[in-house]
Amino acid sequence: MHNISRSSLMIGGALSLCWVAGMAAADTQLAATDAAGGDLAAMKKLYQRPTEIPFPADNPYTPAKAELGKTLFFDPRLSRSGVQACVSCHNPSFGWEDGHTTAVGENMLVLGRNSPTIINRAWGEIFFWDGRAASLEEQATGPITAPGEMNMPMDVLIEKLKGIAGYQRKFGQVFPGEGITERNIAASIATFERTVVSAEAPFDRWIAGDEKAISEDAKRGFILFNTKANCASCHSGWTFTDDSFHDIGLPATDDIGRAKIVPGVPELEYAFKTPGLRNIDQRAPYMHDGSMTTLEEVVQHYVDGGIQRPSLDPDMRPIALSDQEVKELVAFMHTLTGQDRPMTLPVLP
Repeated sequence: MHNISRSSLMIGGALSLCWVAGMAAADTQLAATDAAGGDLAAMKKLYQRPTEIPFPADNPYTPAKAELGKTLFFDPRLSRSGVQACVSCHNPSFGWEDGHTTAVGENMLVLGRNSPTIINRAWGEIFFWDGRAASLEEQATGPITAPGEMNMPMDVLIEKLKGIAGYQRKFGQVFPGEGITERNIAASIATFERTVVSAEAPFDRWIAGDEKAISEDAKRGFILFNTKANCASCHSGWTFTDDSFHDIGLPATDDIGRAKIVPGVPELEYAFKTPGLRNIDQRAPYMHDGSMTTLEEVVQHYVDGGIQRPSLDPDMRPIALSDQEVKELVAFMHTLTGQDRPMTLPVLP
């Protein structure tokens, strides 16, 4: 793997862990921590930010490639109508989603799923709600050629870009002797997407030792998240996702999720990929179908346990949380949003 230092991309983040005895002051916190079989410091360590962004050996990072990918990402000429761009569904102002219940494609076609964020996808293992893409490179061109999304056949796009002198020059600089190809379009967009990393958040400062970085409610919410509420069974690691698929008991529709890609596995019926939680308070509405508008509503869904059916994830069962505990979980999730760098618009060739 090739890596680029976090400092060079200004994504910040403290890395030291510090045990603070005062965090164990509340009896309820101590009881929850003991029940998890570990101490608070050990819990914090599970969420430590990485120091570098991983890039695959067959698509290493270069600044020029990332800039070219950014230009393509923001260019509506990649769609047949000349109206839709990648950024139309993955807008930095909405946590790299779009604020709609479900995505809107070519000719204002309302699609069936909520637009997933591209934040921290450099650490992703599989892509789209149903996991149909095994790499960011594969993901990058999927919406471009999909008839309901950007509706641009790849051969038509390549010829279109070859007719734009600025793109001819940029691709020639980034891919000498190769120029504009499907592989290089995908490699450029994927490289840009890997640089979209959530900034240091109050939560990161807290696990690094700043006790004033988050509220007492949020601290209790963190322990609930890892113990009684069992959120961490799926929302694990510093990106808060296991990159796996779970049926969480949302109302059944004709969208069977992962089971369409991997048929014949009953547990994958209505199973969708776990979304990460970084910048989550910017990314409403929630769930793969955009059916929930607030984080309180999301937590209440898990309290209720979802719709019971054979494919329901074994961890989905009613949880006895008080109104105060729901408030604490939501307070914790709000600490996962930092001050991301403003995203400047590229000048299109």
